[in-house]
Amino acid sequence: MIAPAEPTSMMRPALLEARGVEKLFPGVRALDGVDFTLRAGEVHALLGENGAGKSTLIKVLTGVYRRSAGTILLDGRPIDPASTGEAQSLGISTVYQEVNLIPRLSVAENLYLGRQPTKWGRIDWRAMRRGAAGAMARLKLPIDVARTLDNYPIAIQQMVAIARAVDVSAKVLILDEPTSSLDRDEVARLFDVMRDLKARGMGIVFVTHFLDQVYAVSDRITVLRNGKLVGEYEATKLPRLELISKMIGCPAAEVQPHHTVEEAKLDESKRTFFSARGLGKRGSIEPFDLDVREGEVVGLAGLLGSGRTETARLLFGIDRPDAGVLNIDGVATTFRTPRQAVARRLAFCPEDRKSAGIIPDLSVRENIVLALQARRGWLRKLSRAKQREIADRYINALRIATPDAEKPVKLLSGGNQQKVILARWLLTEPRLIILDEPTRGIDVGAKFEIAKLMDTLAAQGMSILFISSELEEVVRSSRRVVVLRDRKKVGELTGERISEQNVMAMIASG
Repeated sequence: MIAPAEPTSMMRPALLEARGVEKLFPGVRALDGVDFTLRAGEVHALLGENGAGKSTLIKVLTGVYRRSAGTILLDGRPIDPASTGEAQSLGISTVYQEVNLIPRLSVAENLYLGRQPTKWGRIDWRAMRRGAAGAMARLKLPIDVARTLDNYPIAIQQMVAIARAVDVSAKVLILDEPTSSLDRDEVARLFDVMRDLKARGMGIVFVTHFLDQVYAVSDRITVLRNGKLVGEYEATKLPRLELISKMIGCPAAEVQPHHTVEEAKLDESKRTFFSARGLGKRGSIEPFDLDVREGEVVGLAGLLGSGRTETARLLFGIDRPDAGVLNIDGVATTFRTPRQAVARRLAFCPEDRKSAGIIPDLSVRENIVLALQARRGWLRKLSRAKQREIADRYINALRIATPDAEKPVKLLSGGNQQKVILARWLLTEPRLIILDEPTRGIDVGAKFEIAKLMDTLAAQGMSILFISSELEEVVRSSRRVVVLRDRKKVGELTGERISEQNVMAMIASG
């Protein structure tokens, strides 16, 4: 007698459903008629770039936000959770990227926080520890539950958070970037736990930016883009290249190369003055090699979470490497602080200009002269007149739209704030400037001006490391493209090989 085939993911009953869900914020439609179906006994990956709507959908499903329109069903019955506590009571739990537990409490106390077993009106500590030990054993992780949580590494803390979520909820588990701080062995252990929970009939929503992990553990994939549903797919039937294309909204067949072999040969004739050899940091970016030539624009391409910003932070001394070395003009060096990088004529425009770039309550003038004044030291203070002269020069040169240099920088548009940060660093006359998402959130005109400025600076001999999630910009502006995937370098493209299609293919294939 032939045993019946195990049901595929599509054949299993629907567990959690969202139908036509919308979420409106003032001036923003964060979700626009999104459908989503999680089935019992499956791992369902929820993917999309920044601003796609993933986090908003999760918050609607878990009661953090109230939806503006649409329907949510659990086991076929309409639900409307008004809080995370209510969602948990219905059977929907979430484990976030940052472990949301209390480090100084024991593992057992964290597992039973707010629902401690009692006996004769007092906490039954023995029952709590016994139950906690059983919960961890079910995840195949027998640990001492009496020890405080901060005695364990982040991977174990993540497992404790999952054990608590599973113990509270027996239906739906949402894992939001659970592997971002884990190494390969820890990720493998987490996946074993996910497969075990799936086998018990739990539905798991898996949010991640690591494509290898998506295909390693997921049954189905839902892709969102700009708050809308792109589609739902079986993981085994969706090639990586197609997945990347759907995430970024760019058909590979329509992309054409922008660079020539002659240009690549010209670039190769330039002197390499800055290089990294085996540079890496555990849990951040795997060891990589990188060469930057004088007057060259090198693009860093990869999906969100690929390690682009981590690479920039390592090169600029914000994070310390635990492997490898930098070479400047053939001399080995190590940056322990960004100040040392600035002293060697490096500059860095960060991705988040509001929290890590501008000083919002200072004027445009004060923001522009900040790096130069810091390099000179406060004993050699620039006079107010000199500051004004410098600020006015760069306001005119970069066409910063401001009535005068004394206007608070926080009142400028995003594009003009970005130009202020560029002016700050150009004033220090860097040899290499790292631009991390310099055009994010700014209008088309400002993007064009920044692209033109990059060309001008490169022609003047300045080297640029250009990071952008918009492949079109990377392809158009870069003379060489370094491709990253899952926090490791997977290849380089030069000359006519630089195209969106080839970048996506390299991300997909590694």
